[in-house]
Amino acid sequence: MMTIFSPQLRSDLQEALIDWFNSHQRDLPWRRGYRPYEVWISEIMLQQTQMERGIEYFRRWLLEFPDIESLARADEDRVLKLWEGLGYYSRARNLHSCARILVDTCQGIIPADPALLIRLPGIGPYTAGAIASIAYNQDAPLVDGNVGRVFARLFKMEQQLSDPTCKKELWQLAEALLPQGRARAFNQGLMELGALICTPKNPRCAHCPLSHLCLAHQQGLTNDLPVPGRGPTILPIEMATGILCHQGRIFIQQRRTKDVWGNLWEFPGGKREGDEQPAQTVAREFMEETGLSVIVGHKITTVTHHYTRYRVTLHGFSCTLSSEQSNHSCMPILSAARDCGWVCLNALDNYAFPAGHRQLIEFIKKNK
Repeated sequence: MMTIFSPQLRSDLQEALIDWFNSHQRDLPWRRGYRPYEVWISEIMLQQTQMERGIEYFRRWLLEFPDIESLARADEDRVLKLWEGLGYYSRARNLHSCARILVDTCQGIIPADPALLIRLPGIGPYTAGAIASIAYNQDAPLVDGNVGRVFARLFKMEQQLSDPTCKKELWQLAEALLPQGRARAFNQGLMELGALICTPKNPRCAHCPLSHLCLAHQQGLTNDLPVPGRGPTILPIEMATGILCHQGRIFIQQRRTKDVWGNLWEFPGGKREGDEQPAQTVAREFMEETGLSVIVGHKITTVTHHYTRYRVTLHGFSCTLSSEQSNHSCMPILSAARDCGWVCLNALDNYAFPAGHRQLIEFIKKNK
């Protein structure tokens, strides 16, 4: 059921929030000119990325791809390399695809209309609303995690935010509260308030410009709202991979485009099967994926990396070609990759790897 509020409450909330944002907003690089391209890149990067880290990636990205035309012209390998470490590589590929579409069809101009934006790869309702309202100051609502938390407390919403009915109501609230002609300040104010004041734990209610309007604050429920949802089940996966060295070069292969981590580079390996030891996994995976017979040597290290629903433990081993293999061609027969190569250690920095493999590379470089 839609939350009901008076015109006076609506006006008070708008004015208090915008005044607070104008006085307390963080100095973020994409806010200095509100260039649509920069707003778009920042919004995609900051999805599930902490602000400080996002700013670092944003600045590095802008040095290489300062505008939509330079991104459209780029090779995908370079785009993925600049994205390396942010995860969710489909977002980088969608940015690349969007840039090419916009250059080909819109003269490189990002639309201001959310209805047009949402047709582009990787742009959903939130991102469309963010670009339209922040870059163009269009009257477009938006709802992200921060906005949902602020609304849940302000209006004492007693459903889980992930509930479809609650999601619908959040968007209705965002639209109903939006002040005409001031969407840029209002929407950013909501998100900034959620990021800095109305935080998930220990909200700073004494510093909140909306505390006098907040039902959760008035009723002592700020620590109980939003209603907590059940977190995702984390599935453990144990994998093993081999760093194969031959004549001063390391073997790497490029994943197929439609695979998980498509087009990223990797060291051959895979999941442990049955009761095999990690070293046995490496030997088996090398033979299955490349046709190369290898001798698995010492363990280099074990790294752990978390993905959305998985905790991956990756065992890394040093490998050499078997004596039998050394007497034959060292060219692999690829069955699980689209390309491969033999490169020196320092050259690995020129390729985009999944996070676990990049951790192995950094460990080797520090301990060589």
